Amino acid sequence: MKIKITLLSRVRRRLAAFSLAEAIVGMAVIGTVVGAMLSGITTGTFTMRMARENLRATQIMLEKVETIRLYSWDQINKSGFIPTTFTATYDPQGTPNVGLTYTGSMSIASAPITSSYSNEMKIVTVHVSWQTCGLPREREFTSYIARNGLQDYIY
Repeated sequence: MKIKITLLSRVRRRLAAFSLAEAIVGMAVIGTVVGAMLSGITTGTFTMRMARENLRATQIMLEKVETIRLYSWDQINKSGFIPTTFTATYDPQGTPNVGLTYTGSMSIASAPITSSYSNEMKIVTVHVSWQTCGLPREREFTSYIARNGLQDYIY
């Protein structure tokens, strides 16, 4: 009877444990899932960072164009009144003068139109560039401005 119980306990122990192959396959599956999850988190974080930086570049360009709309026609045509280059910094943590640096240029030229009012309009181009993790990025925005506003030329 004692031999039968010992033999039975050995059989149970063999049946209760996982084999080495099962353990390796299980660890491989867990490793693949964890690797995919970490890769997804990294990609999502990088994508959000690029979107945030892209939005900031758009805000900078809009700020420059809206500032030009506040100037008088004489100020816009005065050479050197509006700076042609600029820099702006951005730090999502809010620390001043730390973080990403945007460099930009702004040009104001005659509008490329041949109508009778062509000397009453200008084209403004704002170009912004920056680097994200060593990747050069850039955006450009173009708008028209008119001596008396667009309503006199559209309606």
